[in-house]
Amino acid sequence: MGLRVLAVDDVAPALDELCRLLREAPEVAEVAAAGDTVSALKLIQAEAFDAVFLDISMPGMDGLELASLLAKLAQPPEIIFVTAHERHALAAYGIGAVDYLLKPLRAERLAAALAKVSRLASADEAGRAPSSPDSMAALPVESAGRTRFVRRADVRFAEAHGDYVRLHTPAGVHLVRMPISRLEEYWSGSGFARVHRSFLISLGFVVELRSDSAGGLLAHTDAGDVPVSRRHGRELRERLLQAAQRGELGDPGATAP
Repeated sequence: MGLRVLAVDDVAPALDELCRLLREAPEVAEVAAAGDTVSALKLIQAEAFDAVFLDISMPGMDGLELASLLAKLAQPPEIIFVTAHERHALAAYGIGAVDYLLKPLRAERLAAALAKVSRLASADEAGRAPSSPDSMAALPVESAGRTRFVRRADVRFAEAHGDYVRLHTPAGVHLVRMPISRLEEYWSGSGFARVHRSFLISLGFVVELRSDSAGGLLAHTDAGDVPVSRRHGRELRERLLQAAQRGELGDPGATAP
């Protein structure tokens, strides 16, 4: 049948271009357009859409606020943000966006986003619960005016650094503006455990536990050693033992509780 999608942007030329690209996509059967979030909300309340392609910076209620409202619907459309602003990516994925596209929009990125929506729609039509997008499988990292994404699967441990966390990977250290307590909420179900007030560790990458020169406990990974506080030591040993018995050590994400 093809996808029914809604494009929302308060800048008319940008909205026209987005609609043109969507109409040219073979996955799309119907495209509706709205020049503001209030009009978009009315359309969504009156009709069913598979996806909403949504700008962020708009007068009145912005795109993030509209997306938050849509997430509360019984059958919400998938959200894809299309924006010129890189800095909102973390908030967008936190809301549950399927994708985050930067202007000027490239056809191949749009095709990739539509492929995700098509997979979710196909699963829904087949009577299966569509797997919800993993909003925190990657985190945007800004450096020198550029944004790149660090995959959770590459992170060995995270270290608190004021209002930021340092993500330690074999390729280097990346700084993300987020308190470690919030990151723990997002990643605790994906094999990460709090082992110290300042550290989260991916259990699947723990090679061994060792003592430091002062008698403290360290968890060794290929990206460095992580201090383990006394209060977390016993729990960590138990979880690692359970993972080893299941053959899951060395399999990041498999050690989720």
